[in-house]
Amino acid sequence: MSNRAAPESISLSYLNAIEYCPRRFYYEFVQGDMLENEFVLEGTLLHQRADQPGQHTTQEGEIQINHLYLYSEELRLSGFADVVEEEEGVLIPVEYKHGKEGKWLNDHVQLCAQALCLEERLPNKATIPYGYIFYFGSRKRVQVHFTPDLRAKTRAAIDLAFQIAALDTPPPPLDGKVAARCRDCSLLSLCLPEEVKLLTSRKGSSFADTLFD
Repeated sequence: MSNRAAPESISLSYLNAIEYCPRRFYYEFVQGDMLENEFVLEGTLLHQRADQPGQHTTQEGEIQINHLYLYSEELRLSGFADVVEEEEGVLIPVEYKHGKEGKWLNDHVQLCAQALCLEERLPNKATIPYGYIFYFGSRKRVQVHFTPDLRAKTRAAIDLAFQIAALDTPPPPLDGKVAARCRDCSLLSLCLPEEVKLLTSRKGSSFADTLFD
C-alpha cells in the first residue's frame, strides 16, 4: 500500500509519458527527473517557436489560437494545447511534435485528452471529431480521429496516471514486445531496465508483486 497522496491534477503533457511507459511517467512526474538529450532539446526549441501565445485569423477567416490553456475539473487535467484551430465552427486541437510519427499511441492519447478538456468547456458538451499532430521531422500533419476506442484508452491512461502517481516506488520496467520502447527513451540511463530486470530475477521475486500487492 502507498502512503503518497494522489495529486490534485496532472498536466496534459504527462499523459504522453504514462501511455509510453508508466515507469517513465513516475520518474518525470513524481520524482521530477528529466534527462535532456539532443532530441529533447531540439523538441523544446521547436515548441518554443510554435507556442507563441495569441489569437490569429487565417486567410479563410477562421480563428487560430496558440498556446491555449486547457483544464478539466472532471478529469483533473490541466495544461496547454500548442494550437487550437476553428474548422467550420468546430474547435480542433493541434499538437506539434519533434521527429516523425511513431508506432505507439502516446501522442494520440495526449491530443485526445486535449479534446476532452475542450469538450468540457463547450456549450452543450459538443463533440470534437478529430485533431492534428504536426511532426517536424517529416513535415507531416497527421489527422487523428477521436474514436470511442481512443477516448476509452485516453481515460484509462488518465486513471493509470493517478494510480502510478500515488506509488511510493517506481513501477517495474516494460517487458515483452513493448520493451522495444526503452531503446529510444531519454531516461534509459536513469531507468536501467535491463539491469533492474536482472537484479529482480536474481532475487527471485517480482517488482510487480511488491508494488501492486
